[in-house]
Amino acid sequence: MSWESSGRRPRRLLDDPAAMRAFAHPVRLALHESLLRAGTLTAADAAREVGVSQALASYHLRQLAKYGFVEQAEAKDERERPWKVTESTQEWDEGTRPDQVAARGLLEQVIVERALARLVEWRQRRADEPAAWKGAGGVSNTYLYATPEEFAQLTESVEALLKPLRARVDDPSARPGT
Repeated sequence: MSWESSGRRPRRLLDDPAAMRAFAHPVRLALHESLLRAGTLTAADAAREVGVSQALASYHLRQLAKYGFVEQAEAKDERERPWKVTESTQEWDEGTRPDQVAARGLLEQVIVERALARLVEWRQRRADEPAAWKGAGGVSNTYLYATPEEFAQLTESVEALLKPLRARVDDPSARPGT
């Protein structure tokens, strides 16, 4: 399943600095990520995944819903209230208004900090990973010199490589090991 076949597109956040600021909260990003992995979760299950109280998870899920990042999923019974993500990918551009620039800076800072923390965690547990994973990932030190056009082409090429892997987010049955 691809974005084209599913009809789903990345969510554009440029025109909504309030949504960018709302999404930039570390707990909200963690909840969103948990929902992406699981498909649907109740606030109680999401709270356990993220390591926060159920009340705090409920509050942040409602804030994510307010800005359209998550929504209520179909419940199996009347007691549970599961949540699901609305879009698996968000995009934003360099805005020109000060509020856009500030919101983008905040969101990117939080995302970079989360990515770096995950890399550090992986480095710490790398020795415990199966041999195939030990050799598949790593850190290197490479310098590149590129024109803006060349860098744009590199980005486009990487996006093309990632596209079928990203489709697995929306289609859990296509994930390895499922």
